[in-house]
Amino acid sequence: QVQLVESGGGLVQTGGSLRLSCAASGRTFSSYAMGWFRQAPGKEREFVATITWTGGSTYYADSVKGRFTISRDNAKNTGYLQMNNLKPEDTAVYYCAARRSPMASWSQNLYDYWGQGTQVTVTV
Repeated sequence: QVQLVESGGGLVQTGGSLRLSCAASGRTFSSYAMGWFRQAPGKEREFVATITWTGGSTYYADSVKGRFTISRDNAKNTGYLQMNNLKPEDTAVYYCAARRSPMASWSQNLYDYWGQGTQVTVTV
């Protein structure tokens, strides 16, 4: 089985940047597509970004296009979410997820493994 651990969250001002990391252990991370999701207090968890296991294709929620970049380093079994030009509405707990498929997906129901989340807070 795969275990995922997020890191890199924190407090940042509007317009700032953060890079989240998702370290995978267990089975080879490069065999799994991965995604990032986020959940704000009182709201449902929503899709942020996803990437194929080869890293050849990426997809983003409209709310983060042009600001966030998802990537992966399979040699390190680590995925990343680079977040630029952060806005207060980006404040949420961010979760890394992986699925036993090479195909990326925006649907959280298709993911098999989840991290515990890392808090991102954006202030004005």
